Amino acid sequence: MEYPLTSINPNAKIGSNVTIDPFVTIHENVVIDDGTWIGSSVTIMPGARIGKNVRIFPGAVISAIPQDLKFIGEDTITEIGDNTTIREFVTINRGTAALGKTVVGSDCLLMAYVHIAHDCVVGNHCILANNVTLAGHVTIEDYAILEGLVAVQQFMRIGAHSFVAGSSLVRKNVPPYVRAAKEPLSYIGINSVGLKRRGFSEEKINEIQDIYRIIFQKGYRNSFAIELIEKEMPATPVRDEIITFIRSSDKGIMRGYVNEDKPE
Repeated sequence: MEYPLTSINPNAKIGSNVTIDPFVTIHENVVIDDGTWIGSSVTIMPGARIGKNVRIFPGAVISAIPQDLKFIGEDTITEIGDNTTIREFVTINRGTAALGKTVVGSDCLLMAYVHIAHDCVVGNHCILANNVTLAGHVTIEDYAILEGLVAVQQFMRIGAHSFVAGSSLVRKNVPPYVRAAKEPLSYIGINSVGLKRRGFSEEKINEIQDIYRIIFQKGYRNSFAIELIEKEMPATPVRDEIITFIRSSDKGIMRGYVNEDKPE
């Protein structure tokens, strides 16, 4: 359904049962899949690829060009997955030549005034609360939750099922399954409440807790902690996921409970 007072480029591809409210502007090179609702005064710019049953609330701007001085007009896109909700005045910039796209997965909730910069990748089932800001090239893995006013530095990675407390500054990578808070950002435990809600067994939660006790609470250097985990704990998908995340974090991970004077 299209109301009067909209501006829709004739080259945009609009699926069936899409509702477009008044004062919406849809540019060329846009694809909107079936069942999506676009609220009034939304602007959808070139390169947007919007999935099924997405809800976009008034004032949002999707797929504007990057706020990056290196951008020279290259052909890039923004992907929004199915069943995602984008609340008022969210801004999502399209990619640059570095990645070619900015991605928001399926079943996400982006609350009002969230900003997602160029070349970010947000997984599925993520929640970004009001005023969360992601700089360029940030990766947010599945089921992560960022509370209001969290700011994430460029090239950071936030692991699956993690929880970042409100007003945090993320300047180091946040491993999966943890809760993060304080300044500088630090480990404050595992996200046991979220894990229980998602069906993790008590045994699996205890395993995650044992792993992070070695990494964050024993005072070891990360390299020594990982060697100890591999030596003393049986290989499981969760163990290997955590180890792989930390080993691939070239910019380092957030702090633990203890100071930085760790034994070799």
